[in-house]
Amino acid sequence: MRWDSLRLDSNEALDPAGGTTLPLIERNAVARTFDTPEFRDMTFYEVHAKSIVSEVPKSSRMMFRYTINPYRGCQHSCRYCFARNTHTYLDLDAGRDFDTKVVVKVNAPELVRAKMASPRWAGEHIAMGTNVDPYQRAEGRYKLMRGIITALRDAANPFSILTKGTLILRDLDLLLSAAEVTDVGLNVSAAFVDKSLWRAIEPGTPAPERRIEACAALTDAGLRCGVLMGPVVPFLSDSPAQLAATVRQAAEAGAAHVTPIVLHLRPGAREWFLGWLGEAHPELVPRYAELYGRGAYARKDYQARIAGQVRELSDDFGVGRGVGAARGRGAGVTSPRPPAVPHEQLSLL
Repeated sequence: MRWDSLRLDSNEALDPAGGTTLPLIERNAVARTFDTPEFRDMTFYEVHAKSIVSEVPKSSRMMFRYTINPYRGCQHSCRYCFARNTHTYLDLDAGRDFDTKVVVKVNAPELVRAKMASPRWAGEHIAMGTNVDPYQRAEGRYKLMRGIITALRDAANPFSILTKGTLILRDLDLLLSAAEVTDVGLNVSAAFVDKSLWRAIEPGTPAPERRIEACAALTDAGLRCGVLMGPVVPFLSDSPAQLAATVRQAAEAGAAHVTPIVLHLRPGAREWFLGWLGEAHPELVPRYAELYGRGAYARKDYQARIAGQVRELSDDFGVGRGVGAARGRGAGVTSPRPPAVPHEQLSLL
């Protein structure tokens, strides 16, 4: 395996993937390509960020104020990802560029450690996975999350992680040691277990069953982990049988809670998702127009119906009752305190 690199040191730089020019992402950044199939057609732009702990706007009404996002862009390639529009801030497009041109903040661990040491830092909860996934495939190469979690653990700073990546299990040792000194909230995202739909709209992610297995592994180790059913895709993953199959598997994994989030169609994601829908399921386009109108959110009555169905299914399957112990594993491991703000983090999506 080999990395090829190209330093970006002018106002425009050659894109090694396609020979076109890109706007400067950061002077002295390095663009890299990797010669293995899993990174084919990908370009990673290594930058040294000035800061890594971002404050959430007060208008968002979240219970936490701070986030960490070590990457911009995501190889998961989820057609519905609400973060797509952030790539346009770099003069890149919200579609293919978001999937194949990933900005890597290589100094993220050092910045987190410096932030934790600042006398101005009050030790507030930090949410990760609220924009793009910190455990996308590139994390296997860059290992930024190990340094970030270590810095948070050493400062006994509370944090939460939301991910579709099974790579989180690599850091199980750090998560366990962090949970001994602070609040650690963990959630995996698995909206459905339909493999054909997964391949169509989440082509770069691990299979949903593998994500739910990751939840089980975290639970078995004594960590509380929830499942985000996000997004529930109208008319494609919202039948009673589909919802039941997902909640049942989450319950069997020992999920602490199951939280449904209906598909959001924000700018960037809206155009990318609806373009796919028009090609793959043209008969659904009028139904989406009626359900969403010109807005980003499905009608409130639809959202309420999905929430009610999942709540009833969670009760029926026993989600959250006897977490860990009900699975007959994880003996001898003391569960940490409940995650600090799981539902508020999930509501960002």
